[in-house]
Amino acid sequence: MDIGKLNWDDLKTIIDSNRGNIRSDVIVSGGIGEDCSIVNYGDYECILSTDPITAAESGIGKLAVNINCNDIASSGAEPVGILVTIMAPPSASIEDIKEVMVEISLECEKLNIQVLGGHTEVTDAVNRMVISCTAVGKAIKDKTVLTCGAHVGDDIIVTKSIGMEGTYIAINEKFNKLEKYLSKDEIEEAKSYGEKLSVVEEGKIAGKFEVSSMHDITEGGVLGALWEVAKASNVGFKVYSNKMPVSNVTKKITEIFNIDCLRFISSGSMLICVKDGNKLVENLKDNGINAVIIGKIVESRGILVEGTEEIEVIPPKCDELFKIYKAD
Repeated sequence: MDIGKLNWDDLKTIIDSNRGNIRSDVIVSGGIGEDCSIVNYGDYECILSTDPITAAESGIGKLAVNINCNDIASSGAEPVGILVTIMAPPSASIEDIKEVMVEISLECEKLNIQVLGGHTEVTDAVNRMVISCTAVGKAIKDKTVLTCGAHVGDDIIVTKSIGMEGTYIAINEKFNKLEKYLSKDEIEEAKSYGEKLSVVEEGKIAGKFEVSSMHDITEGGVLGALWEVAKASNVGFKVYSNKMPVSNVTKKITEIFNIDCLRFISSGSMLICVKDGNKLVENLKDNGINAVIIGKIVESRGILVEGTEEIEVIPPKCDELFKIYKAD
């Protein structure tokens, strides 16, 4: 099989056919585009999400914490803690594992969350360190935002700059290649994206704004996130390539590796659907978070407008990030 997420049709079939016993206290269970599960606990709801880090070696502790807490933030909930599973290859040292856990702990301190537990082992089932985390959050009952809530006519907002996660991974994984093409300032900017991968703050702000849907932009990039929101909400979208926020250093790196930045892994950016986009964009900017409207939710079909051409968006098969490993 191809590296990356499973084909969406195959994944949906597997998920829908294997849900175990259906419980009345489980409000939402995971599905296509719906990264979080929600369990009813009376006046509060427990929000859960899980994701591994498999496409990077450097900074994996930082990435693992943020991508999981971002899922919680995308539901408008408060992240509380994280469970960590580390699978280390026999070539790893105890110092390697300690270094990853220190990185995880420091990132948790920044987000005011606790390491709740987990599992660590050395195994020849992997050839490099793999981290899988489960994040736990809480929300007041009936206040959780679902991916599937997008409505026709909603403005579509993207926060910060897309491709930051991919840029951060690329500069760490392929520094020897990229230092030949980037200035010192560009290298420092790319490395600084490691401190901008959280969307917890915009999740808090947007969660109080009666938004229709939120989704963090991860594997598959902004087009993948749009497709997931549309699929989950049974709607379409129309977005404009010239409105996408992309930094110059990300553009440069994606050009070097022949990467489509709209399908480039993008933790650190949030996709938000809301009736009054201009008001929320202004509110986010007042709180120091750049945001732009890239298009609207429509009745059907996902369309990317490039100049005078309208291109129908199909589900991504593999994140563009993997191209950096094929470029050597």
